[in-house]
Amino acid sequence: MKPVFTILAATTLLSPPGSAAESVLVPAIKGDWIHIYQPQPDAFPGPDSPRFKTGKTYDDWQVNDHCILKGPDQRWHAFGITHPAIPGHEPNPHEGEWMSFHAVAETGPFKQHAKPGAWKDHPKILPPSTRPGEIKENHAPFIIFHEGQYWMFYGKTPIRYATSTDLWNWTPRGELFHHPDGRDPHILSHEGTFYMSYTSQQSVLVRTSINLKDWSEPTTIYSLPAGEGGGPESPSILKLHGGFYLIWCRWDPKLSKKGFTYQDRSLVFFSNTPMDFKNRKPVAEIQSHAPELFQDEDGDWWISSAERPNRGVSIAPVKWQPMTGHADVLSPATLPPASRLELPSKSKPR
Repeated sequence: MKPVFTILAATTLLSPPGSAAESVLVPAIKGDWIHIYQPQPDAFPGPDSPRFKTGKTYDDWQVNDHCILKGPDQRWHAFGITHPAIPGHEPNPHEGEWMSFHAVAETGPFKQHAKPGAWKDHPKILPPSTRPGEIKENHAPFIIFHEGQYWMFYGKTPIRYATSTDLWNWTPRGELFHHPDGRDPHILSHEGTFYMSYTSQQSVLVRTSINLKDWSEPTTIYSLPAGEGGGPESPSILKLHGGFYLIWCRWDPKLSKKGFTYQDRSLVFFSNTPMDFKNRKPVAEIQSHAPELFQDEDGDWWISSAERPNRGVSIAPVKWQPMTGHADVLSPATLPPASRLELPSKSKPR
C-alpha cells in the first residue's frame, strides 16, 4: 500500500516568536509499506484478564509501541507491546498488554530482510511471572546499548527497566520513577547525557541522566493547546541536521469513539534544543502509528508502523528533504478511509 505523507512549509514557525525562521530537512516516506512481521497464534501467559485466560491459545494478536535494533548476533530484533486482538468499540482495547513480542530476522544486513514476513515470532519477553513485585503492564519498550549491556525501558508508570547482554535473556531491575499517567519512554543519547522523553496526558516530558539510573525532575517540552482533545503518544527525539526532531503520534478521542484505536497521524517538530518544542508548529506529518525512525547498516533511514497499514509491524524507506507545504497542528484529525482502518476481528481461543 502506498504511504501518505505531508511536507510542511519552511514559513511555518520553527522558533519562538521574534526569532528568525529556519529551513530544515524533514522525513518523507519514499516507497511502499513492507509488512515484515505478522504475529502468530500463541498462548496467553497470564495471569487471567477478564477476557483472556492463562494458557489458552489465541489466533490473532495485536502489537503497538515498539523498537527495532541490530543485536550482537548480527540479527535484527523488534520488541513491542502485544496482546490477543480485541475488536473495536471495546471499553478496554489495551487489555492484557503485559508482555513484549520479540520478532527476529535471520542473520544478515537489514535490507536483506526488508521483505514481507521475514521477521519471525520468538517467545514473549518479560511477562508478569518473570517480573515479581511489578505491576502487570509492560508497555512500549525502548532499548539502548550502554556499558556492555542492553537496557530496556518500559511503562506504564512506574517507568521500569531490564537489562540483557544478548537481547534474548532479560533481567528486570526495578523502578526508576513515577509520573502520573507516564508512559511510552524513549532515550536519546547526546554528548554524555541521556534524554528520556515520555508522554503524560496532553504533554511530552523529558528527564535527563548521566547513568540511566538516576533521573532528573521532568521538564515539559510540548503540550497540546488548551481545549484540544486527546494527546500525544509514542514520542521520540532525534539529533539530526543541526538540531533536534520530536516525533509523536496523535491520539484523537473522536476516532477512538468510532472504534479506531490504532490511529496513524504522526507529527514532526524541529528545535535547536531537546528541552523545548513548545509553541511550535509541525514541520512534517507522516502516516504511521507509534512510529520509529531508524538507520540500517548503510546509513539509510526507515520508518516503522504498528497495526497500520497491516496487522503487526510494517516498515517503509525514508528520505530527508526540504519542506514544501504547510499545515496547522491545531487542525483536528480527520477520519481516515475505512479501507485503511479496518476494525480488528475478535481473537478466538482454541
